[in-house]
Amino acid sequence: MPIKVLAFAGSPRRHGNSETLLDWTLAAMAADPEVAVEKVPLTEANINPCQGCNACEKLNKCIRRDGMDIYHDKIVDADCIVLSSPVFCMGLCSQVKMLVDRAQVFRSRKYVLKLPVVPPERKGRRMGVFLASAGQTWPYVFDALVPSVKCFYHVIEIKDADIRYLMVNGVDEKGAILQHPTAKTDAEKLGKAVVAELKARLAGGAGQ
Repeated sequence: MPIKVLAFAGSPRRHGNSETLLDWTLAAMAADPEVAVEKVPLTEANINPCQGCNACEKLNKCIRRDGMDIYHDKIVDADCIVLSSPVFCMGLCSQVKMLVDRAQVFRSRKYVLKLPVVPPERKGRRMGVFLASAGQTWPYVFDALVPSVKCFYHVIEIKDADIRYLMVNGVDEKGAILQHPTAKTDAEKLGKAVVAELKARLAGGAGQ
């Protein structure tokens, strides 16, 4: 079975800096013949906001019928889930935040209904990757994104220790990341490193 990588391109600006960072990472992962990559632009995913109705606490599913009907199962099945987002107003862009909020169904399953999100044998074997870009060079420009990202991964059974990050600041206008001195190399190294670690985990060498 191939290693399944599910990637969400979050930016409403297609093929901008955060998506370019994502594409570099995914290309390095997909270069391995044992890896199957699916990239989902959230602008095309038909994922609507959470209504806060808490129906999932009783139904073990969301009452909304939209793109999450597809991506819910893909999130559960994936070995690695990659998110990319630009910084908008010091936070995640709204497309990514909608995905994070719709993970409420997993929170309800895990903490309210006390049901497994993934089979027990897959716990500790999955990984997450978060990629982000920002125009500002402030050292704290990414700080507000990380708690939401950790929450998303936590409720889908990916621990903090199993998340990898690459966040590049100082890239504002579209295409600016192409001139960044290390972004592409860093993204490619990250992609290869995550694949190597996933192979070890899925072979039973780690993650138990």
